[in-house]
Amino acid sequence: MTSALASALGLSALRGATLAEVDAAAALQHRTDRKYLVPLDRARDFAARLSDSHRVLDLGDGRRTTSYLSTYFDTEELGAWRAHVQQRRRRWKVRTRLYAEDGLCRVEVKTKDGRGATVKYALPVPATAYGELGTQAAEFVDEVLDGAGIPVTAKELAPAAEVRYVRAALADLDHGTRVTLDGALTCHQGDRTAALDSGHVLVETKGGARPAPADRLLLRLGARPVSLSKYVVGRSLLVPGLPDNDVRRLARAYFTAFTTEAHPLLERTPAA
Repeated sequence: MTSALASALGLSALRGATLAEVDAAAALQHRTDRKYLVPLDRARDFAARLSDSHRVLDLGDGRRTTSYLSTYFDTEELGAWRAHVQQRRRRWKVRTRLYAEDGLCRVEVKTKDGRGATVKYALPVPATAYGELGTQAAEFVDEVLDGAGIPVTAKELAPAAEVRYVRAALADLDHGTRVTLDGALTCHQGDRTAALDSGHVLVETKGGARPAPADRLLLRLGARPVSLSKYVVGRSLLVPGLPDNDVRRLARAYFTAFTTEAHPLLERTPAA
């Protein structure tokens, strides 16, 4: 089963690795993320040049991508959104994430410490719990945010936007770093959608404080890091009246916002 993104990136030519191998070698929960918006043809070249050092996550039966659906939660005052656009040292995100083909779901809390390192915590939950924070999930969110010194509780949070994309993951099993490539990226709120230009993919490197070989390769290919949050971009484009900022200008260069007919989530993206 080969997705359009896997074909466009030429992932069948790369050596595969199982999820267990990737998790064992590159399960970085405390990491530095760098993001790049890369033209699709350049991203294919990038993946090919990493073939000697990186393996592509192979999920069986030839599947090398996964459809992600993430519902983000925020306060009424958009505390998470504002922390990002105001470049506060301590930022946070709370979301539920569904891996559509596998029917797996997690509650995830991401925080950024004063040094700029991202720390992610996850709690597995039933797929039927996607898009909500039940009792167990709320306790988990409260514990993580409190431990990070963030004065927000789960009872203050409500669903704010849904982000969808198709992801391929590459891992350097020897050095414990990862690269993800996201295509078909959209953000939804009500009947409004913001979509990344189909000729680009969002590349993220996930590693230590120092740039990895993948980052240096991206620089040689002409890519430059961008400060971009999928949730923040979606809110900036889809919600009238939010203040203009560099995020909005970046989003307008690569994203298009439009009105769509609303459909139930799992009718549009059924789990296998």
